[in-house]
Amino acid sequence: MIVCAGDSEQFDFATPIGIGMVNSAINLTRLCLLNPPEFLLFVGTAGSYGNHKIFDIVESRTAANIENSFFTHGAYTPLDNIVSTADNVSRETIINSSNYITTDSTLSSHYLQQNIELENMEFFAVLKVAEELQIPAGGVFIVTNYCDKDAHKTFIKNHKEAMEKMSVYMRDRMERM
Repeated sequence: MIVCAGDSEQFDFATPIGIGMVNSAINLTRLCLLNPPEFLLFVGTAGSYGNHKIFDIVESRTAANIENSFFTHGAYTPLDNIVSTADNVSRETIINSSNYITTDSTLSSHYLQQNIELENMEFFAVLKVAEELQIPAGGVFIVTNYCDKDAHKTFIKNHKEAMEKMSVYMRDRMERM
């Protein structure tokens, strides 16, 4: 089963599950309970903390849920905030998920020190649902912006081209399967 966020991030080969962690978790759980997939693949856009360039396509099976305030010592969590379906997590690109987009570029180095390279609003929820339902899962992401003050403006500027590039990439990938 291939899923995507929806709204402006829809693909003709993927089922939309909603934007953000809550909507995607609710809708994906419903989908998986009604029609359990053998594998779950999330496709979407991502912001880069600096190691990946615009239009890079990255595959991952590991996500984190770390809020910016964690790095400024303004918050803590008693929850396990990393989930992975990978066999070797040390070789994974970790995708951070939050319902907020990082616009403070000074925080990027903190994420990179934790081996977290990209952010996407839904992926952590997707992997948590997959983990709970014991479904193998992963994600494919295309970088649309850097996590800086111009994040939204750059996302808007690159979005159409990114969606086209992701569609070509996924069609080629599906043909090889």
